[in-house]
Amino acid sequence: MNLKTLKLSFLMLLFGSSLNAQIIVDPTPTPLDLVQNTLIGPGLVTSNITFTGNAAQRGFFDGTGSNIGLADGVFLSSGNVVDAVPPNQPSNGQYGGPGDPDLVTVAQSVTSNPAAAGITVTQDAAILEFDFVPNGDVVIFNFVFASEEYTTYINTQFNDAFGFFISGPGYAGPYASPAAFPNGAENLAVVPGTTDPITISTIHPGLNASYYIGTPVGHSFNGFSIPIEIRFDVICDSTYHFKFAVADCVDDWLDTGVFLEGGSFQSIPVDLSLETNVGQGQWGDSVIFEGCGTDADFVFTRPSCQSGDSLWVDVSIGGTATNGTDYLTLPDSVLFLPGATSVSIPFSAFQDGVPEGFESVILTVTNVLPNGDTIVTTGIVWLLDNLNVEAVAHDTTTYCRVDSLDIFAHAIEGVPPYSFVWDVTPNDTIMGVLDSTTVSGSPNGFFDYYVTVIDACGFTDTDTLTLHVDQTLSVDTLISSPADGCGNPTGYVSAMTSGVTDVLGQPFNHWDDQANHDVQGTGSYIDATVWTNLSPGWYFFDITDDVCTELDSVYIDMVDPPIAQFTLVPESGCSPVLGGTTNESQNANTYYWDFGDGTNVNANDESGQTHTFTQTSTVALVAYQNPNCADTTMHLIIVEICGCTDPDAMNYDPDATYDDESCVFPYPEVVVPNIFTPNTDYVNNLFYMTTKHTVKLEYSIVNRWGNVMFEASYDPNDAFANMTGWNGLTPSGTEADEGTYFYQYVATGVDGTEIDGHGFVQLARD
Repeated sequence: MNLKTLKLSFLMLLFGSSLNAQIIVDPTPTPLDLVQNTLIGPGLVTSNITFTGNAAQRGFFDGTGSNIGLADGVFLSSGNVVDAVPPNQPSNGQYGGPGDPDLVTVAQSVTSNPAAAGITVTQDAAILEFDFVPNGDVVIFNFVFASEEYTTYINTQFNDAFGFFISGPGYAGPYASPAAFPNGAENLAVVPGTTDPITISTIHPGLNASYYIGTPVGHSFNGFSIPIEIRFDVICDSTYHFKFAVADCVDDWLDTGVFLEGGSFQSIPVDLSLETNVGQGQWGDSVIFEGCGTDADFVFTRPSCQSGDSLWVDVSIGGTATNGTDYLTLPDSVLFLPGATSVSIPFSAFQDGVPEGFESVILTVTNVLPNGDTIVTTGIVWLLDNLNVEAVAHDTTTYCRVDSLDIFAHAIEGVPPYSFVWDVTPNDTIMGVLDSTTVSGSPNGFFDYYVTVIDACGFTDTDTLTLHVDQTLSVDTLISSPADGCGNPTGYVSAMTSGVTDVLGQPFNHWDDQANHDVQGTGSYIDATVWTNLSPGWYFFDITDDVCTELDSVYIDMVDPPIAQFTLVPESGCSPVLGGTTNESQNANTYYWDFGDGTNVNANDESGQTHTFTQTSTVALVAYQNPNCADTTMHLIIVEICGCTDPDAMNYDPDATYDDESCVFPYPEVVVPNIFTPNTDYVNNLFYMTTKHTVKLEYSIVNRWGNVMFEASYDPNDAFANMTGWNGLTPSGTEADEGTYFYQYVATGVDGTEIDGHGFVQLARD
């Protein structure tokens, strides 16, 4: 015998007797009757009504004799619907009918069920489907989910599933839909405010318990949900398809059912909603506080397909609050102008100062359809006395000084959310929404801070917070004695404290030579107020009593340490350099000189030294007070190799590092031919000058009457210099006459020296 069989037997024993008041179920209505005459309310036209499953799995119910929460309507079950009537048990409706693939997907998507992946099949599916055309933009209906799987099979593979699948304009999803609706379907059967499908694993005593009822009255289901409203948007005058489906998961035992409220599946021609402009915190959006400005808007909407004409809508105003006295007067009718789809009426409650508790304002809109049907839409808002906000600052006492600490305040009454303004100092106002701020906690004394709280309605209140810093523990004085000049451990430190709070035991005094005061660290430390035989350096002290800790530090100096110091003259020069030192050291009696080139001298007095340097060297002086106590200083002397550094000079020195302006350059030389023969044999047919040590040559040639035949100015070292010369032609390009011509030149040497010369050259053509 399995667990479900045992459970079935127990339920039969428990509910075997007849009940006087109980649910009534009629399994005889046809699918057409259930949809058109029971489920569907005003504002809809239905067609293509079908049912899949055993006829015993559908029926009409009257729930007035039970606590199912709905008066009457359509009942679909994975078993026989009449088994919901005591003393029957909705447990053994085993028809062997097929399941539904969409419901497998729904059951597998329940992430809170660790066994969801094991649900691979459903059985005995009951599926009611139809098409509908709404005459409004919103469709609503109410339902109750019930199951015999409660509560034994929560989070198991027996997680019976159901779904409400909508397809049509504006909807697309992973679930199957008829061919006329190619975008697929979405499941609307989800826990309100979430995307979690409704199953026994998503609504139960441990999860979303506010939607769960576990005590059946007048029916045979172990657990069930409270009535839940489904509200979804549509496009008026468009065609949609709806599918109600419920099935057993894995096995076909222990039935699950869905109750659909009769007449609740309806389209709303004029809808009424409340939009609050101020968050009301714990009270929700339907509570308005008196005196809180324009707190809300009643919004009336109608479908876009009905917006072509004007429309007057009568509004009935009721409730315990008085219209025009407790709140801004609301009209008894609303006018939609042509083209308008919404009308907003501002709502504001007066603060009358009279404690009245909750007062209600109920607006009712009755819509009469063309066929005579009526749809009643109701909106309700609650008025609550608005007590002025009160700021409560938390006075604070601290017995230990700190760099900073947080101070706090809170608000009571008023309307949340709250914001806070802290006046930390007269010139330091901190704006914000936080109920705390950071202030200094260092000096002792009493310090007042001011906090102003502002609630959502703009009401304010200010309170004063007093911070008392009351630390008595103090490090009054730290004394240090210097070590001797060589840094020997001859120093000491001492601490004097006061204000110790010592009830629990001896205060802890701690000297440390590490800034982190780590007694487990690598440094030295002592647990006392006096520490002796110390070397120079920083020492850190802290004292801890029963309340807090105080810290301080002190430095141990050295007395007259040796100081090495000397002057070196000159500091640079041409090799060899004779350098001299002047010893200016202090508190020393012996000296060691190192001249940086392997030469060193030991001296017993402060006399200076002379030394010949042939290379750049670092001169070091070590001044000793004793062999274990010394100081060192150094100077650099730069030694240059001086000479001529110009490669063009006659006395160029490749080893020289410093040019001493000793370079010697040769004079320029010019060699001039005395004849040239510019003819067709191409031998000696160009007149040019040969030079040495010349960087520029300028010359000209004139005939015997002084007419210029040729001029040139060039650098003879240029690669094309041998092409610069007179070819025997006149400036006009004709051949010059044979005979004697006069030349003169100026040659410039590499050092800028200029020489000039002149002479005659013979031009012959034979």
